[in-house]
This record gives sequence, C-alpha cells and structure tokens, in this order.
Amino acid sequence: MKKIFCKVVDFFENLFLKLLRLVRLNSLAEWYIKHKEGMRYLIFGFLATVVNIFTFWLCETLWDFSTTVNNIIAWVTAVIFAYLSNKWCVFESKSNTSKELFIEFISFIGARVFTLVLETILLNITIDYLKFNSLLMKIISNIMVIILNFVFSKLFIFRKEKNKDKKTN
Repeated sequence: MKKIFCKVVDFFENLFLKLLRLVRLNSLAEWYIKHKEGMRYLIFGFLATVVNIFTFWLCETLWDFSTTVNNIIAWVTAVIFAYLSNKWCVFESKSNTSKELFIEFISFIGARVFTLVLETILLNITIDYLKFNSLLMKIISNIMVIILNFVFSKLFIFRKEKNKDKKTN
C-alpha cells in the first residue's frame, strides 16, 4: 500500500512540477522542490483537513450525534490518513523496528490528542454555547490544528530520525 500511495503522490507532484515548468514558472518549481517537506505537509494537511471536515459534516448530516462525537469520528478518520501520509510522504520516516514504530505512532497520536482536546473545547464553546456556524468554526479550528500538528511533527515526532540520518551521512 505504501509503494502505491507514494507512487501516486510522486506522479502528481512530478506532473505539477512539469506544468509549472511548461508555463515558464521554473523559479516556483525550484522553490517547491527546495521546500518540498513543508509543501507536502501543507498539501497533506489540507487533504487531512478535507477528510476531517467532510467526515464531520457527514456525521452531522446522517446521524444525530453530539458535536463532540462527530468531531471524534472525524478526528480518528483524519489522524489515520495524516499518520500514513506524514510517515510515508512528508517526513519519509525510516522507522522499521516494532519499538521505533510504536514510539513514533504513540507520539503522533499523543500530539494529535492534545490538539483534538483544544479543538473540541473551541468547538463546544463556539458552536454549542455561542451558536456560531458549525462548519465555519470547524474550518477555523482546523487552521490552528494544522499549525500545531506541524510543529509537533517537525520538532518532536519525526525529528530523531532526521538526526540519525545526519549522523550516518
């Protein structure tokens, strides 16, 4: 599954870069390549956000769950997508042993639980008590979550592997 996922990502990324070069935006293509990790994080963060918001909306539309339950279902779906895309394509994690995978996954989930709690508090206050638009508040809260999740992933979760790579080179 990882190989197929990464090949699809590489295909679309290369297509995008070829299109940029075709319309003579070579400097933008080079800038993208230079900032590939951050750009991929933004792209997959956006896609995880779409998964999150769509799942939240779907739960809200199809079932009569509370805001908290809708948000948790949306969160679980988005976190599974985010972990796999971050591990395979964004930070290109090299963890292989059971211990490394466990620590990485638990760290990832822990950081996401922290941002889930912050997001849930914000949504409960703004939607349930202040009666703001639920979809708008979900989008706003996701901007905060994306920023915090990148910081946690970059500085804490996938950092050790980057340091290992530097020591072996």
